Amino acid sequence: MRDLYSMAAFVLALVLIFGLRRPILARLKRFDERNEQRRTEELQDRRDRLAHYKHTMRLAEEQVEEIGETVVPDARTGTPVTLYLFEGERFHSRDEAEAVRNESVVARAREFYRDLPAALTQRGEGKIRRE
Repeated sequence: MRDLYSMAAFVLALVLIFGLRRPILARLKRFDERNEQRRTEELQDRRDRLAHYKHTMRLAEEQVEEIGETVVPDARTGTPVTLYLFEGERFHSRDEAEAVRNESVVARAREFYRDLPAALTQRGEGKIRRE
């Protein structure tokens, strides 16, 4: 009886794997492509003196919220108007909102570099080494 349950579980697992093979293979392919892209970026970063700044800006950009859109009626005419929201502020154009968001990203990146010497001091021997 125990062998029958084991065999049924094995057959069920094979059926599930066979039935779900396309999504599984697609996910594995995306994973492999991301790894290949990461390896390529690492090789390029070794030759790029500004790679650290680019990574910092990318990280800061991930930490700052995206710009949202909302449609509200115009106060004078009542026609729908698109407004752009960033950190609770409303902007009439996407360019204005993008400019404020970019300032916020740069400020976040500067905070990282301002705090970097203290973090390195706590981590190491009390001095920053150049390699």
